[in-house]
Amino acid sequence: MKGLNKRIKNARLMKGFSLQALSDKMNQKISRQALHKYEKGSVEPDLNMIQDIAEALDMKPDYFFREVSVEIEAISFRKLSSLSKKEQGRIVETARDFLERYLELEQIIGKQPFVENPIKDIKISNKENVEKAAQQLRDSWGLGIDPLYNILGLLEDQGIKVVELEGDNSFDGLSTWVNESIPVIGLNKVVKDNKDLDRYRFNALHELGHLFLGLQDFSDEEQEKLCHYFAGAMLFDKRSIGKELGMKRQNISLQELKAIKKQYGISMQATVYRLKELGVISQITYQNFFRFINKHGYKKNEKGLAEYNGEEEALRFDQLIGQALIEQQITISKAAALRNQRVTQFRKEFLLG
Repeated sequence: MKGLNKRIKNARLMKGFSLQALSDKMNQKISRQALHKYEKGSVEPDLNMIQDIAEALDMKPDYFFREVSVEIEAISFRKLSSLSKKEQGRIVETARDFLERYLELEQIIGKQPFVENPIKDIKISNKENVEKAAQQLRDSWGLGIDPLYNILGLLEDQGIKVVELEGDNSFDGLSTWVNESIPVIGLNKVVKDNKDLDRYRFNALHELGHLFLGLQDFSDEEQEKLCHYFAGAMLFDKRSIGKELGMKRQNISLQELKAIKKQYGISMQATVYRLKELGVISQITYQNFFRFINKHGYKKNEKGLAEYNGEEEALRFDQLIGQALIEQQITISKAAALRNQRVTQFRKEFLLG
């Protein structure tokens, strides 16, 4: 079968196994050398061998015969250097698996959104250009200057695929294009599970910057800085700053920063950095704030000062599953397969009665 060798390799990477570890899991029923040949495509396993591999990897055999495939372009990882090759491979293949199921579902129901980048013509050379791009994107999407609620849902409404993944704390997010035309943002769900929503929202918009700003000519470090700036500008629009705080301040109070965080879902640190960059506050005021949070241990976690209590949910995939089911475009067993679940588990979590 065409592509079977890639499926075997992708499945192994998704589960974090080396060739030898997978062979050991099967008690050497299939040797490391044989697995290597399967992945190279020089030998094709029979159905029994595929069943054994699927069982060892705790996967459905259907995975190896899936028709929809995803070609992933160069991936931008946050904190790439701190991720091992094994962990990078696991994250990428987990994202690929979800995206293949997502695109198959869209094909079934005939809903494959076209994605437009409203800021593609803005040439980025400095932070002022990034500020302009953020304002133009907000205006193009009809967001005005108001706080952004459920950024994940907003991205999905614009045709961007959002993949929530699980990784260690060194992984924030990733962004890429699949099949040349579909933008994808992957986020570490552990950040959200730890109730660090302002960071989660910032990460999502940072990755959007990688997708939309066209920063290929910048160094990795410069790209990160510009995407940071973009995320802050999207979360707390310059026009909102003028309305809420004014554009020139001698100082800023902790209570004001807490209120901004609760309303706009942006960390106090990101707000203060933004105010300094826009010239609203002085370098001294900026330094005094960071001395305060360092002294009191709030640098890594501001929850002791203030929390953002909004919601961030990527719901479109499950909404499409529900639509396809009710319109009888898929069976319950197919719906369960698309959600990578057993039918009994799917019924319990998804169906009424």
